[in-house]
Amino acid sequence: MEGYSLALIDIWVITFLSVTHALRAEKLLKSKSFSVKLIPIPHELSGPCAGLAAELQEEDISAAVTFLEANGIEMVRRGVKVNP
Repeated sequence: MEGYSLALIDIWVITFLSVTHALRAEKLLKSKSFSVKLIPIPHELSGPCAGLAAELQEEDISAAVTFLEANGIEMVRRGVKVNP
């Protein structure tokens, strides 16, 4: 593929203790107009476990974490940058 560059795009995620917390987090974040998408936990973060992570924009991570903490959402990793 001469002339093409396959640039990796960093994504920022928050991981949760359970799928239930992930689903609740998505609903809460969307209610406050955060741009959020639930994705499978990236393999470099999950090890043998599977689950869901919230993918957000880098500039929204801090506010999203603060908002989720205030709403009782239990998070495992708060704003981790990964390369998909």
